Amino acid sequence: MPVLTVRNVSDEVHRALRLRAAQNGRSTEAEVRDILQEAVLPKNQLNLVDELAKIREMLGGVELDITRDPSPAEPASFD
Repeated sequence: MPVLTVRNVSDEVHRALRLRAAQNGRSTEAEVRDILQEAVLPKNQLNLVDELAKIREMLGGVELDITRDPSPAEPASFD
């Protein structure tokens, strides 16, 4: 697993991290991992596929009456 080193963190930020970690019952390192994960992989990130599925369910499904032309398509010519 990769290791990340963060240099030049102010004393104020370090104290705040230690306090926050203690309040959450974990180590400072674990707290920083959690903060980083939340920053780059938010839990409440909108998932378009899931949202569209919810809308489809609210509407009772979607029926599409599509008829396809059965004749074969002509290949593209690049001449």
